[in-house]
Formats: sequence, C-alpha cells, structure tokens
Amino acid sequence: MACSFATALGPTAKRVWGKKPMQSDAFTGMQSSSARTAPQRSRTLGWAVPLLLAGMASSANTLADTVPANVPPFVSEDAVAHMRAITVPFSGFASDEARTAYARLFAVDQHAPKADANIAVRRAYYDRFNSALARRAEELYPVRIESMVLAGVKVEVITPKQGVAARERGRVLINLHGGAFLWGEGSGGEIESIPIASVGRITVITVAYREAPEFKFPAASEDVAAVYRALLKDHKPKNIGIYGCSAGGILTAEAVAWFQMEHLPRPGAVGIFCASAGRFGGDSSLLAPELSGQTPLPGSTEGKLSFTSYFSDVSLLDPLVLPMNSKQVLAQFPPTLLLAGSRDFTVSAVCQTDIELTKAGVKTELHLWDGLWHSFFNNPDLPESREMYSIVMKFFDRHLGAASERKP
Repeated sequence: MACSFATALGPTAKRVWGKKPMQSDAFTGMQSSSARTAPQRSRTLGWAVPLLLAGMASSANTLADTVPANVPPFVSEDAVAHMRAITVPFSGFASDEARTAYARLFAVDQHAPKADANIAVRRAYYDRFNSALARRAEELYPVRIESMVLAGVKVEVITPKQGVAARERGRVLINLHGGAFLWGEGSGGEIESIPIASVGRITVITVAYREAPEFKFPAASEDVAAVYRALLKDHKPKNIGIYGCSAGGILTAEAVAWFQMEHLPRPGAVGIFCASAGRFGGDSSLLAPELSGQTPLPGSTEGKLSFTSYFSDVSLLDPLVLPMNSKQVLAQFPPTLLLAGSRDFTVSAVCQTDIELTKAGVKTELHLWDGLWHSFFNNPDLPESREMYSIVMKFFDRHLGAASERKP
C-alpha cells in the first residue's frame, strides 16, 4: 500500500510583504496580485517526548510568514504555502484515551533536560520516563524478562508468561529500541517488546546496541549483525523478524543493508516504525511539531541526522546509513511493515519509504493513525496501541516461516 503527502509547504521562506506577489486562481488559472503584510511567526518551545526527539534545541520555528487574519492563505510562485495562524482541534478519528494522553504529554511541561545536558542526566531522565511505561505494559501484558549476553552484545529475552505458542516456537523477533541513538537500553526496549511478546506469544529479543556519544556509526549495525548471526545458528533466516521504532526503525533499515554487505541471508520480514530508510523531510517535519507545540527536530527539515552525534562522521549518501540511496539495496529488503501517526514528524518520510520500497518490488504494508503522535504505541493503555500490537503480529505471522521449518 503506497501513500504520499504532497509537499506544498517547502523550506522556511523569507518574504517581503507588500511586493504584490503573483498567485494563481485555483479555479480559473488566471494570475492575480495583492499586497499583504504580516509579522513573522516563531516559537521556542522545548520538546518533551523521550523518543527520537532527543536533540531538540530551542531554536526559532517559522513555517512561513503568517497571513493576516482577514486575508485567505495562498501559495506563492516558489511553491511556498503562506498560512494563517489556526487552531486545530484533536482528531475526531482518534480515541478519547488518545485525546487525554495527547494533552498530558504536550500541554504539560515534562521538565526534560536540555539537549546540552550531561548524557548521564539525560539517560536517567528518559529511563525513568520509559520505566513507568514499561511497568504499566507489564501489568497489562505479563511476560518474563531475562538479561543475557549474546555474541558479546547485551540483550533482554522477553517471553510471554502464558508460554510461547506452538506456531511461534521456531520464530524469534529482534527489537531495536528507540532513543535517538543516545538512550533506550533496558526500559526503552521493554516498552516496545513486552506487548508484542505477550500478544503474539512469541520470543522477542531486544538488543542493547552501542550508542553515542561513546560510540558512532556503524557500532549499532555491527551489534545487530552479531546478534542476528548468533540466532542464525538455530533459526532459519525466514523465521527471524526485526523491528524498531524511531531510532530503532532507522537501525532496522540500516541492519538490512549491513546484512547485505556482510553476505548474511535476509530476515523473513522487518518493521520500520515512525522512521525512514532515507532522509527525513516533507510536510510533516514542519507541520507535526506545530501540532504538538514544539520546535522541529534539528536537521529534520533539511534531511540531516544532526539530532544525534552517532552520525556525526557519516556521509548521508552512504546506503549503509540511508538505504534509500541505493535501489539495489532496497530491492533486497524483505516484506516491510511501516506505520506512524499523522502528527508524527516522520510520517512524510515513512510514506516516502513505502513508495520507494514498492517501486523496488518489495512487499510493503503501511498503516497510519490520524491524530496520533511519534511512537504513540509506547503508551500501552491506548486503544490505538492495541490495534498496532495486533497489526504487527499479524504481519509477522503472515511473512515469517512456519514452526515446522525451524532448524533442528
């Protein structure tokens, strides 16, 4: 399923009001001109969500100069949309629980540490935030959690308390947690793994891959490959699925490319959630932060990865970093599940990833939830989260090999 957002709102534009810009009449195609004046609009709110939005700086956020209230919005000849300040109600398609959670998350100051705070302080804050969600998930979705080292990499093996289902005994899912490649080990991975393990009655292994600032690319890709290679000793590749959210979604795409370089067999299926196999950008990188009262993720509107020091030494043309740089790499992706909320800054890039994979001949499945935000399913109490958990497991059930095909 392919989806795309028309990018009518380009990069931040400077505008000299009163210059009588030409504009097209949407119905007649005739050119008209008008003089308009308006102050520039800016915001300096810090981001509170402890997910990929890790490097949020307190910088000015200007979509385009605001159109005066008595003048209709318009599009100028440089394809920039000039918008009025508007009040946007919460989506009528979303649940009441999502509405309440949205207000609590974005209307209340979460007192998150600043982007330049000591990394230990930031990790401690987000671990507390994530731990509360993980413990709630465990109340709703009982599991067993075992810490171990696999191929030299720390992991947590999460299994349902009711036992692994017979059809899932030859299968395993690898989770790659979010956290801007800066945090998320432990509680961050548990948030994303506990519900899936319980709902699917399947084993999920969440990987504590190396992160910045201590390490840089390709450390995380190397760790995922080490765990994958170890699992291949007693699992057929088509019985292994990999998924991740936010930074973990980026890493999932990178891991598939890395496996190709290492001549490892491709996994049975992957899930790229709230993330992209290519650059960020498009309408959502500008519009989604506005809908959450936040500033854009640093670099996201320009297609950069400057939100984290993990990528400080890379080339953005490298398909091991952004697999969408290579059609050949994309063509070798396994069936891929993509999902996001409409108020997620990544949703344009998610849709573009779906389009590029589809063009490359890859089987894809795309799901979007109107009104929902970045990594919304980390809140286990939302009806939309329950929908997401079910969709994820049905996808992997369809595309992973059967239990009878496991290695002896």
